[in-house]
Amino acid sequence: MSFEVISETACFGGTQGYYRHASETTKCDMRFSVFTPPQAKGGNVPVVWYLSGLTCTEDNATVKAGFQRVAAELGLMIICPDTSPRGDDVPDDEAYDFGMGAGFYVNATQAPWNTHFHMYDYVTRELPALISANFPADMDRQGITGHSMGGHGALTIFLKNRETYKSVSAFAPIVSPMNCPWGEKALTGYIGTDRTAWADYDACALLENGVAANAEILIDQGLADNFLEGQLKPELFEAACEKAGQKLTLRRHAAYDHSYFFISTFIEDHLRHHADALT
Repeated sequence: MSFEVISETACFGGTQGYYRHASETTKCDMRFSVFTPPQAKGGNVPVVWYLSGLTCTEDNATVKAGFQRVAAELGLMIICPDTSPRGDDVPDDEAYDFGMGAGFYVNATQAPWNTHFHMYDYVTRELPALISANFPADMDRQGITGHSMGGHGALTIFLKNRETYKSVSAFAPIVSPMNCPWGEKALTGYIGTDRTAWADYDACALLENGVAANAEILIDQGLADNFLEGQLKPELFEAACEKAGQKLTLRRHAAYDHSYFFISTFIEDHLRHHADALT
């Protein structure tokens, strides 16, 4: 449970920190950021996990999403993990959508990825244990959100761990990796060619298989998103939620794309959505 403080900076009355630790799960050093709100001076505070998308690190959302002001107002701790294992000994792929920066929040079973690429266990087990032991976090009040690949991670992790997470939201998520090029490549490489095994990491398939929750899911999607039709396909999740009786608010926004300008525009709505459930 030991970790290294890379930096800690005062921010909106709280602290924005960057940290590093040796991970047993991914067998390499992992970095993460934590925004600790000023309310933590008086006791443990609720936690919202932010899972980033392809090519990102723990730094992208921390710098670009603009969550600190509202998180400080609402008393929410925001944790941003990295998106994959990294290091000289970690296998990689030349493309941006596989390997480093593209862990897809799964536990890989195929060589050579199965040595390091266990991001599902890292995000749901190891890093929460480290946070619980070292930060003023109320682990009985956790929410999860994410963008694109991270939105896929947030939805699937929430649906599979309903006793852990009380709230969920996503920005332009990959809702069905079984049915888009990004997901098909990643799941084949990490999990193998047996599509039945893929369903455990597909939000639509989880709903179709009877995994639903009482909490309302919030999704924002830009209609100027270049990946909307080929990779994201929110209509698949909308249909799966309707069939499963899962409460969903899916907001479509004209002119907004896939960038952090889109995320920063709606991040306050998402944090208030989580605060309503957690505080």
